[in-house]
Amino acid sequence: MAEKRDYYEVLGVEKNATDADIKRAFRRKAKECHPDLHPDDKEAEARFKELNEANEVLSDPDKRARYDQFGFNDPMQGGTPFGGGNPFGGMDFGGMGGMGDVLEQIFGSMGGMGGMGGRARRNGPRRGSDVMAEVRLEFREACLGCRKTVSFQRRKKCGVCNGSGAKPGTQPVTCTTCKGAGQVRQNSGWTTIVQGCPTCNGTGKMIQEKCTGCGGRGQVLSRETREVNIPAGVDEDSVLNVSGCGDPGSNGGPDGDLQIRFRIASHPIFKRRGNNLYMDLPVTFTQAAMGAEIDIATLTGAKKIVIREGTQPGEEFRLTGEGVADVRGGRKGDLIYRVVVEIPRKLSDKQRELLQQFDTISSDKDYRTRKGFFDALKNMFTGG
Repeated sequence: MAEKRDYYEVLGVEKNATDADIKRAFRRKAKECHPDLHPDDKEAEARFKELNEANEVLSDPDKRARYDQFGFNDPMQGGTPFGGGNPFGGMDFGGMGGMGDVLEQIFGSMGGMGGMGGRARRNGPRRGSDVMAEVRLEFREACLGCRKTVSFQRRKKCGVCNGSGAKPGTQPVTCTTCKGAGQVRQNSGWTTIVQGCPTCNGTGKMIQEKCTGCGGRGQVLSRETREVNIPAGVDEDSVLNVSGCGDPGSNGGPDGDLQIRFRIASHPIFKRRGNNLYMDLPVTFTQAAMGAEIDIATLTGAKKIVIREGTQPGEEFRLTGEGVADVRGGRKGDLIYRVVVEIPRKLSDKQRELLQQFDTISSDKDYRTRKGFFDALKNMFTGG
């Protein structure tokens, strides 16, 4: 068995990587080797499984902490330096007489043994693999929720052989190498190393005449579509899981799931940070100075707000509950708008005359920030 690679190496991140770094690395590498994009590529499938395993550990704070401390020898996971969950995995106690029978009974149900427990698991039900799809959403669709037709590729049971992999009219036969056990044994001193049968890949069956529809795999690739309700509040780090829409299970096992990830378009007005929305609100000099009632945009339509007299550029105001719903709890964030005072680029003669009159009758008390700035500047140079 090949030595397991360090999980950080698998994802291509440093050990001090943030959760966001790990998430981005997984998404990038998953696209490079996902089985749906590389059908019949066993190497890509193996890389994807390795990637999933690394992501499952490093994206979970508790598992990651234990991995950083113990590596693959995590005692809470039954890990050992021998690379298995059972320290006696791969050993056969059949040559130890009565003591061997006792040990077989004790450890056989733990897996990795050469007894019936390991064989039953290999030929027992197996869950199908998950498949991935990417959905593009407009900004408001992501914030408010919508219904989308999702296209994805999955494997399904071959209709020609009904999933057996054998040519119609024939049946798989018992593997001649492992005699149907799905495992082979190799003597190593006083123990016996047990491993999956290389002839039948651990199934215990051999196909003598392969189905022409699937080439003996029992499954074929299929492009499918499904109508899916997208909940309000999804973001680009969200994953929507649709149960039972993945690859079919084997030996009566359940189908895998469809995992939907999102690409969300930007918006010309709103910026999103978490469940809060932010926007710049342009107002005129007169509106900021005298106050005004104006319409602003929200996700669900226009809303009247009051700009109070003397509002300063850059001031922020908050509309509670006008943000994005939390995808898990449903509670909405806020809409925060920042006042941007727009100055006319060109003035008419009359406008210029009126502004000069306004400036003439104004005093420092009308500009407290300006007065404070120049007082401080004066003190710098006078030592006051």
